[in-house]
Amino acid sequence: MTKILIAEDNAVNRELLRELLEIRGYTVVEACDGEEALRMIEQTRPDLLLLDIGMPLLDGFGVVSKIREDPRLASLPVVAVTAYAMQGDQEKILNSGFNGYLSKPVNARALAEELECLLGERENRDAPPNPSHEGQASGKRRAAGTGE
Repeated sequence: MTKILIAEDNAVNRELLRELLEIRGYTVVEACDGEEALRMIEQTRPDLLLLDIGMPLLDGFGVVSKIREDPRLASLPVVAVTAYAMQGDQEKILNSGFNGYLSKPVNARALAEELECLLGERENRDAPPNPSHEGQASGKRRAAGTGE
């Protein structure tokens, strides 16, 4: 079963995300701050991380930086879940090592699309190329739910 770590300091936001994920059959683990998120990654080895940017102790940028520096964790898909929605924020976030971007409040359909795309990429990483997927973006991801 696919395991997703939610790293979010707001309990209401964590609960909402957990419910949206559990309805879709994902196993969910949670962290309340950046340092706990790093510990939970080591302990639980999630398949994907939903990471708030503005957290105490270590913010989302610090967490993703540490993940990308660690060869054992570098391939972990990380999606920013953030209220940062000003012009340029999305680009800054994607350029700092995140694989995806979801703005708050989280749209359930956008979340499902982002997870399907990133988890599908992870599951198909070792599969032979599929001609029907040629031309799809690799590397940096578009922002889900923004119409871009």
